[in-house]
Amino acid sequence: MILQDIINTLSLPEFYFAVFRSATPVLLTTLGAMIASRSGTNNIALEGTMLISAFVGVVVSAFTQSAWIGFFGAVLAGFLISNILAYFILKLNSNSVISGIALNTFASGGTIFALYLLTGEKGASTSLASLKLPSIDIPVIQDIPVIGAILSGHHVLTYAALILVAVIWYMFKYTELGMHIRAVGESPDAAESVGIHVKRVKYTALSLSGILTGMAGAFLSMGYVGLFSAGMTAGRGYIALATQAIAAGNAVIGMLASLLFGFCQSLANYLQSSGIPLQFIQMMPYLIIIIAYTVYCAMVERNKKKKQMRAAAGK
Repeated sequence: MILQDIINTLSLPEFYFAVFRSATPVLLTTLGAMIASRSGTNNIALEGTMLISAFVGVVVSAFTQSAWIGFFGAVLAGFLISNILAYFILKLNSNSVISGIALNTFASGGTIFALYLLTGEKGASTSLASLKLPSIDIPVIQDIPVIGAILSGHHVLTYAALILVAVIWYMFKYTELGMHIRAVGESPDAAESVGIHVKRVKYTALSLSGILTGMAGAFLSMGYVGLFSAGMTAGRGYIALATQAIAAGNAVIGMLASLLFGFCQSLANYLQSSGIPLQFIQMMPYLIIIIAYTVYCAMVERNKKKKQMRAAAGK
């Protein structure tokens, strides 16, 4: 019965449409985490940055009655939070993990408190007349059977995320900024010796990380559900840390890892009426990513030992 439900689900074009939708916030955050990581600074505050951006996007769009102003407000919030983190790490020399966790904790309680002050609500922004960003139908593709149902009609930020995969891949491979970020991440001293301003590059990388994470937050509250709710990020920021680690600096692999999460998330949503315990279904996307990350780490360690053995044999 359950197997038949899975087979039936996998035959639906709507399921694959949902995969891209579910993967979007994780993909944007993964790209942001990747940029920060390649500069040698882990952005642990992804979860909090996404949550604050989701909240700001809803509030700004409700008060201005403009979805795009709300979106830019969310992106600006992501930019500011990442710069606060950068100030703690690069100026005050604080521990990046502790600083990131502190910002995540602040975001978790601070957004609920701010929502209560503005609306009197503690759970969700149902009283705010916030707006959603548009979806886009792609000419020609939308008329193709099956393919049109999968690829056309997505949220504008879903298409932006897919385009950004190519942009970031190109940036790291061919642009001066990308090469500087890679150089600083691999050896700050060597980068500084050839005239690269290490702290400036790290500030830039964390700022870009915050902008992309802000876009992810905007998608959650202005495209995914159309309102802000407490804890709506649901651990996606931490999942992005795992997917960027699996990607190992490759934006394309980061996209595939994010799509794996989107696949599991969508499958879990479709299987809620299948008789499987709800708690297991809700856990499944996160469990699959943990397993994938564990397998990846085991493969890396195995390859490392093989290289060491070859080096020892060569001597």
